[in-house]
Amino acid sequence: MVDSRPPVRSREPVDAAGLRADVWLAAALLVGAILSAALGSVAGLYGTETQSMGWGVAYAVALTAPLALRRRYPSVVAVIVAAAFIAGVSLRIPEVYVGNVAIFITIYTVGAWVEDRRRATLVRVAIIVAMFVWLLITMFQAATAPTDEGLSRVGAFSPFVAYMLIQLLVNAAFFGGAYYMGERAYGSALERTALKERTRELEAEREVTAAQAVALDRIRIARELHDVVAHHVSAMGVQAGAARTVLAKDPDAARAALTGVEDSARAALGELRQLLETLRTPGGDAVDGSTVQLADLPALVAHARDNGLPTTLEIVGDARELPVLVQVNLFRIAQEALTNARRHGGDDAAADVRLRYGADTVELEVANTGRLTRTGARTGLGIVGMRERAAASGGTIEVGPRSRGGFLVRVSVPVREAVPA
Repeated sequence: MVDSRPPVRSREPVDAAGLRADVWLAAALLVGAILSAALGSVAGLYGTETQSMGWGVAYAVALTAPLALRRRYPSVVAVIVAAAFIAGVSLRIPEVYVGNVAIFITIYTVGAWVEDRRRATLVRVAIIVAMFVWLLITMFQAATAPTDEGLSRVGAFSPFVAYMLIQLLVNAAFFGGAYYMGERAYGSALERTALKERTRELEAEREVTAAQAVALDRIRIARELHDVVAHHVSAMGVQAGAARTVLAKDPDAARAALTGVEDSARAALGELRQLLETLRTPGGDAVDGSTVQLADLPALVAHARDNGLPTTLEIVGDARELPVLVQVNLFRIAQEALTNARRHGGDDAAADVRLRYGADTVELEVANTGRLTRTGARTGLGIVGMRERAAASGGTIEVGPRSRGGFLVRVSVPVREAVPA
C-alpha cells in the first residue's frame, strides 16, 4: 500500500539539554584555543611576526564563544567564526588547531539545523568559496614573495607546488566532509522525526482499534444475550399466562404449561451457560460461534408452535453446506422474527418460515399475520441485531410491515466459500 502522507519537512527543535551541551562545547574549545595559542606563541609558530598572547586570547574568544549559540543561530555563528578564522590567520595569531575544528563544526551545524535548505546551501557555499578565495590569495602571495626561505620553488613541479596542492586537497576534503555530514545529519533527523510521528499515530490507531474491538465484542455479546433471553423469556411469558388462565378450570393444562415454562428456563440457562463458557475460555470460539444451525429450524418452528404461534416451515431447493457463521446468523434471525411475531402479532397471529437455496444465494423469509401491537417509532434491539447479523454474513435484509397486514423479515446471503465476518 502506498503511503499518501506528505513527507516530514521539519526536524524537531533543539531541546534544553542540547543548548546546554553547546555551552559546554564552546567552553571546552575556548580552553583548548587559549592553550593552543599559548603553545604556538612559545614555539614561535610565525617567527618574528607572531602576535602577542593578548591577541591570542581575543582570537580564542571570537572563535569559540559564538559556538554556544550554534544551534539557535547557525548561519550567523558560521559567518562570525569564518570571519574570525580568516582574520586570526591573516594576523599571524599562533593558533592552528581549534580554529579548524570550529570551522568544521559551524559548517556542519548549518547543514544539520537550518530548516530553510536553500539558505543552508547558500551560507555553506558562500563560506567555502570565501575560504578558497582567501587560500588562493595567500598561496599567490607566498609564491610571489621574494624570499629564499622555506620549500624549494625550482622546477615545474617543485616541493613548494606540491605543498600548495596538498593544502588545496586537504581543504577540499575538509569542507566537503563538513558539508556532507551536515546533510546526512539533517536527513537522519527528518527520518527520526517521521518515525516518532508514525509511532504516535500507530499508538493512537492501536488505542482506537482496541476500543473498537471492545465495542464490537460488547455488541456481539449483547446481540447473543438478547436472542437467547428474549426468545425463551417470551415463550415463558406466554406459557405462564396460559397456566394462569386455566389454573382453576383445567389443572392438567396448567401443569403442562408450567412444564413448558420449566423447559424454556432450562433451555435458556443451557444456552447462557454455553455463552459464558465461551467467554471464559481463553482462545475459545467467538460469541457468535454457537452450536445452532439451519438444521435446527424444524425444532425452532415446533417450539414456536407449542407456545401459541401457529408456524409452518418450507424449505425450497437442495440444502448445501454453508459456513457456520452464516448458519448461526440465519437461525438467530429466524428466532428473533418468530419471537417478535409472538410478542407483537396479537392472539390471532400466525407465521410462515421459508428457506430457499438458490444458485448463488440462500434466502430466509419469515412472514407473520396479525396486527402490530408495538407502538412507537423506535427500532427495537432485536431488529438492530438482525441487521447486524445479515451484514456480518455479507448479505442484505428487509424488515418491515406488509401492505396486507403483518410483518416480513427477508434476508438474502450470497453463497460462496468464504463469507466475510
